[in-house]
Amino acid sequence: MAAQLTLQAPTALPPSEVPDYLDRLWQEGIQHSNGAATFTLMVYEGSWLQQQLIRTGRVAGPLTGLLEPSVIAAAKQAVTDLGLPLSTAVMDQRLAWQLGQQSGEGAAEDQRGQFVDAAISAHMPRRLVTLAPTLDAQRPLESLVAAYCPLPEEGGGGAACGDVVVLRGGRDALATSLPMVNGLIAPGLPCWVWWNSSLDEAPDLLEQLAPAQRRLVVDSSLGQPRRCIDLLVARIAAGQAVNDLNWLRLRSWRESLAMVFDPPARRNALEHVVQLDIDVEGDHPLKGLLLAAWIADRLGWQLQESYTVEESGIGAAFLRPDGAAVQLRLMPVPVGSPKIHPGALVGLRLICAPENRPPLCVILCSESGGCMRLEAGGMASMELAEEVVPLPNESEEQELARLLSGGHDTTNPLLAAAAPIAARLLPH
Repeated sequence: MAAQLTLQAPTALPPSEVPDYLDRLWQEGIQHSNGAATFTLMVYEGSWLQQQLIRTGRVAGPLTGLLEPSVIAAAKQAVTDLGLPLSTAVMDQRLAWQLGQQSGEGAAEDQRGQFVDAAISAHMPRRLVTLAPTLDAQRPLESLVAAYCPLPEEGGGGAACGDVVVLRGGRDALATSLPMVNGLIAPGLPCWVWWNSSLDEAPDLLEQLAPAQRRLVVDSSLGQPRRCIDLLVARIAAGQAVNDLNWLRLRSWRESLAMVFDPPARRNALEHVVQLDIDVEGDHPLKGLLLAAWIADRLGWQLQESYTVEESGIGAAFLRPDGAAVQLRLMPVPVGSPKIHPGALVGLRLICAPENRPPLCVILCSESGGCMRLEAGGMASMELAEEVVPLPNESEEQELARLLSGGHDTTNPLLAAAAPIAARLLPH
């Protein structure tokens, strides 16, 4: 994270004085600077994992809310130390909860929201408001205010500037601040709400922070799968602009699959799919279901039924446009080194049976070892196309910046089409 030029150093204020202070800041204190006429970004920054790692002495501070390498390494070590399944992802909420059962009194400076990531500041937000809940549920509300500009070496010379507001405290204290928070949103400018935490927590607070007119950014890998997909479907149906980071991480999988079928000799095979197999890490199937739903929507399949397979897997039956059957099987697989987010894709197998040609088997996997299970079972009689999918190495802040750069005042139509299908695929 690149540092930003601070025009006004972070100042601690009573929360009730924040609105008036901001008015004076731009009218009197730094009137020589151009305030950006862009958008407001509001972030709910839970950071429960990093807070628990600091409290239990597994990482040093400060508390930034960023998935730094030290946090990732400490989280993976904690999975082993606490006896959790090796397929437990770094951001699995059960890891933070299990850490919460351990003793520890570690503390560190809380810097959440006090700096603006360079990828985000490049889009010159007019105002960045961070709600930072604390482990101490009784902690009273505290507020900090600062003004920033991008540094010249970051390409910010002469750029418009913005301000930063941080509200920190227990969740109840944050909830009481909402009238003031809503007053900080500049009228006439777009407002993005990034819920950077589990969708299971504080549903009332999420509801109040992100009414339909605001653009909502969530991560459907964080929270119970049913809660996550139902929220996506409901918000999309209500006409809200919804962006899902879990969906965005499917970009390389969708692109790789399209490239496999790009040669003219293979394009016709997509009309003759008979089997789709997807392997995911752990027990969060939503990313795999969104990919399956995207494929089904693009190829015009009609879902007939979904059901549970072998206790924790998911099966489904589709009908192709020509009336032939397609079988889906999504299975959790054990992994020794899980990814950051729950339910990461391990591999995909698509079997096609075109007329007057040998069957075609397409296998995509996140690493060469992940292909082995999907290679089993009668592949010798088929044409085999196998690819290792290049996985993006972008932080949440970089993904968010990508969204900000595109405007996105409506939900991506591919996500809007896939989410309801994924909801029907997930057994109740």
